[in-house]
Amino acid sequence: MKRMLCALLSAAMMTSAAFALPEMGALHAKSAALYAANGQLLYEFNADEPLQPASVTKIMTMLLAMEALERGDVTLDTMITGSEYACSMGGTQVWLEPGEQMPLNDMLKAIAVGSANDCAVAVAEHLAGTEAAFVEKMNTRAKELGCTNTQFVNANGLDAAGQKTLTSARDLALISVELLHHPKILEYTGIWMDSIRGGAFSLANTNKMLKSYPGMTGLKTGYISEAGFCISATAEREGLGLIATVMAAPTKEDRMADATALLNYGFANFAVYTPTDEDLTPIPVTLGKVKTVTPQLEQGSLVVEKARVGELETKISLPESLPAPIEKGQKLGELTVLDGGETVLTVPLTATEEVGAKGLRDILGEFWGSLLYHQDTSNI
Repeated sequence: MKRMLCALLSAAMMTSAAFALPEMGALHAKSAALYAANGQLLYEFNADEPLQPASVTKIMTMLLAMEALERGDVTLDTMITGSEYACSMGGTQVWLEPGEQMPLNDMLKAIAVGSANDCAVAVAEHLAGTEAAFVEKMNTRAKELGCTNTQFVNANGLDAAGQKTLTSARDLALISVELLHHPKILEYTGIWMDSIRGGAFSLANTNKMLKSYPGMTGLKTGYISEAGFCISATAEREGLGLIATVMAAPTKEDRMADATALLNYGFANFAVYTPTDEDLTPIPVTLGKVKTVTPQLEQGSLVVEKARVGELETKISLPESLPAPIEKGQKLGELTVLDGGETVLTVPLTATEEVGAKGLRDILGEFWGSLLYHQDTSNI
């Protein structure tokens, strides 16, 4: 039931009406996108061009690791062993030695904070047996998330034997949206400085916006000469979560400037609208062990232009009565949010409690009780 409701909410939010967006100034990067954390597109610039993401690739590596944690396949204490191959990556790394073991918790720190290529491959090998098998999982997951311009070739984003990872600003945003469904990842991507190996090896976050941009929470930067400077940057203010993806910026400063411009644009022009259930009343239940069931509004919100918040209307659709039995969490109806008559969000209304159906004994008991009551009152 919970998964079904989540799917309904996601579909509603992803099919919201397109916004007539305000103007935004020119960007330095080749491609960019701005999404709300709930998956709504707020702004795009050349967002479907396939480009190299460099180490921003690691958001997918981290997503698969977080999903493995959620399934219970691994724990943060699971020891990850560095193979000869993982230790040979080069680029940004923590200099794993072949056979060296490190808990997944430290591996995630090294990947999220230090962008460690060797740790990314070591985690991939542990989760899937080989990096190649892990890459298959990366590409399968990308397709599941609706990515249409993505082809991963490894777990870290380095060029590999003539092969190049390609993705787009939109696809990176979609992966980032999914990664934020695992809020624990922000405990890693939001670290400014830390250490591993019992304090012997220091880590400094490559995302310098953590110190310069108010509300910044993560996620991941990337750079190789052929890809340029890339970032998936997440920030939150007043309940509004945003994801800005920037690809192929000419310089580190341009990358930061573009991400800042996108996030400023989002916070200046958009707000979270959350409908309330203050107008909901109990619904009569036919042949129920209790007479009514109380509907509740499932969690759902919409990101809208600030100027339009006051123009939104809500419509509640519920039956006049319902037959028993009713399961707790059962969908009873829906609340629809309208903008100029157009549906922009649909949120399920569900039962707050279980209502059992009356059995024959209950019905007969009520009948005889009613009959005796009328006999008693007629003798008064």
